[in-house]
Amino acid sequence: MYRIPRENLDQLFALVAGSKTLYIPTDATTGIAQFKKWEEGMKMSDKLKTSRSAKDFFFPQTEDLVKFKTVGKAIDIIDPREETEDFVIFGVRACDARSFEILDRVFLVDPVDTYYKNRREHGVVVTLACSRPSESCFCQTFGIDPTNPAGDVSAWMTDDSVYFSANTEKGETFVSSVKELLSDADDKAVEEQKAATKEILGKLPFANLDTNAFGGGKTEKYFNSPEWAALCEACLGCGTCTFVCPTCQCYDVRDYDTGHGVNRFRCWDSCMYSDFTKMAHGNPRLSQKERFRQRFMHKLVYYPENNDGVFSCVGCGRCLAKCPISMNIVKVMKTLGKEEQK
Repeated sequence: MYRIPRENLDQLFALVAGSKTLYIPTDATTGIAQFKKWEEGMKMSDKLKTSRSAKDFFFPQTEDLVKFKTVGKAIDIIDPREETEDFVIFGVRACDARSFEILDRVFLVDPVDTYYKNRREHGVVVTLACSRPSESCFCQTFGIDPTNPAGDVSAWMTDDSVYFSANTEKGETFVSSVKELLSDADDKAVEEQKAATKEILGKLPFANLDTNAFGGGKTEKYFNSPEWAALCEACLGCGTCTFVCPTCQCYDVRDYDTGHGVNRFRCWDSCMYSDFTKMAHGNPRLSQKERFRQRFMHKLVYYPENNDGVFSCVGCGRCLAKCPISMNIVKVMKTLGKEEQK
């Protein structure tokens, strides 16, 4: 384990940014915590997590896939991709780090999504352990330890220091690149912080929420549950929950006529929208109840059934904070799983 005084953190950022693009969570310009490219003088946000997840770095909200340039009847097919730059994301929380593993199971299986793969290979994830979890957090429900985040490098920030521990080969390379600013350290301060944080975690509102009632093989049990009607009644279908979710991976592919060709791009989509997957025959889910059910069944039943029991939720709490009608996956789990919880 290595240590750097907090007062020298800007020096570390400058050293990293000298060879790679560095992104950190900051409140700069908007007052809302979000990842931005580091510039000299930029301060890290002290908020628990960013408003939107770090998913954008590997699965951006919009991206060009291919371009078609027409000259008369001739069509040139242009690959718009450029070699992805090496970059470092500093300060990723444990919940978002787990979300990358969930997305990997979607985009890195055959057929591999080369756009996503390229970014994953070039990105270094430096996580930051949580020391002040909020009341909306429930990552522990899904087996995530916010005091011991994963990623390529794990970091812990105390009052006077930042501690680092490499977890992967990329992490070892990162630590080596900044080792001139680091000193060897024991883990006493880190262990003390972990213990204090776990005490807080045990007192959170959803500390006892569990997944025992859900998982693969539960489709028949929940699909026709009468509870869906009441749960979805106030849903606006706005899709906010899907856009702040670090694990949602739905997208649409569209063509844009430039006047001298066509740009084909993909953009995030939402299963909560009435036109989601709409084709010539219409939409397979005609009601908001069906769309609402699809979202939560995928998180709690469909995804784990096809992915070795892994749930497609990381308990980050963003949907709890952002939903305009205060509907979220916790309420769904408590309502559908109430028999198991008695």
